[in-house]
Amino acid sequence: MKIYNVILSGGVGSRLWPLSRKNHPKQFLKIFEGKSLFELTAERNKSVVDELMVVGNSDHIEWSRELLKDIDLPKIFVTETIARNTAAAIGFAALAVDADDILIITPSDHLIQNQEAYEKSLMEAVELAKKDFVVTFGVVPSKPETGYGYIEYEGKDVLSFREKPNTETAQEFLDKGTFLWNSGMFCFKAGVLLGELKKYQPEVYQKSSEAWEKSQNNLLDEESCKQIPSISIDYAVMERSRQIKVVPANFRWNDLGSFESLYDYLRTTGHPADENGNMVIGTEIFTAFVGMKNCIFVHTPDAILVLQKEKSQDVKKIYSQLEKYQSTLR
Repeated sequence: MKIYNVILSGGVGSRLWPLSRKNHPKQFLKIFEGKSLFELTAERNKSVVDELMVVGNSDHIEWSRELLKDIDLPKIFVTETIARNTAAAIGFAALAVDADDILIITPSDHLIQNQEAYEKSLMEAVELAKKDFVVTFGVVPSKPETGYGYIEYEGKDVLSFREKPNTETAQEFLDKGTFLWNSGMFCFKAGVLLGELKKYQPEVYQKSSEAWEKSQNNLLDEESCKQIPSISIDYAVMERSRQIKVVPANFRWNDLGSFESLYDYLRTTGHPADENGNMVIGTEIFTAFVGMKNCIFVHTPDAILVLQKEKSQDVKKIYSQLEKYQSTLR
């Protein structure tokens, strides 16, 4: 039995546009004290696992190879020729190893602090996975966050999964004390996950298996992948399986999915903001804010974004418009 860290490297980080672009997404931006989120992900897992596996598209795989070259662990790279969401990506990872091997699934774009608490949570999950449970990690919430999904729990039992709430509902979750942020991290035996996928999403299982059989050197067949339904692992398995357990995690966690969360992180590193909470990102050009509070000015060589910090979830609308018109700025 081996333990693998499966790093999912998909997505473009549209809510961090214009820093994050299609050809250079947020997980590869070296803005975290000189390192990228992708590098930090691999580094914090290397002491717990036997091997690393990356599942991503062809562009991401090349970035991944370069960033992981100094980590002294065996590595597997699975290249998706077309993205089919996380159920298929995780299915491919499970098909690439032995049934009794344990997979720790981590997105590549999360920021996690407090390594000791993190490793404790991982080992707790591994022990549950050895008993054939499918384990999800729930982060103890620190505020009524509307950008995350929630897990209702009791002990290590999952009572329900909830979609991203509005502010009022998020506050209710926080007050009840029986809800965790859904981190998007999981742990299970490869064979157990495939069994649950086959039970609840037989078409995803079947089409993913067919695509895997046609793969060469872990490069997936594009035509076969097009036949796989695009569905998240949450909808496919987590919200339906009766073998789910949750590990309530007390490490500091942030998915860095918005400028508001990036702002909060940068403040902890000493990045300046003025007396009204305004911040400049990406340039040293003198920038003055007049009559504005809690605003963020983002500068890149070809684009400028000015936003109210609390509206950071809406940045993805700009990216969607650029995508619609096939803009070179996306």
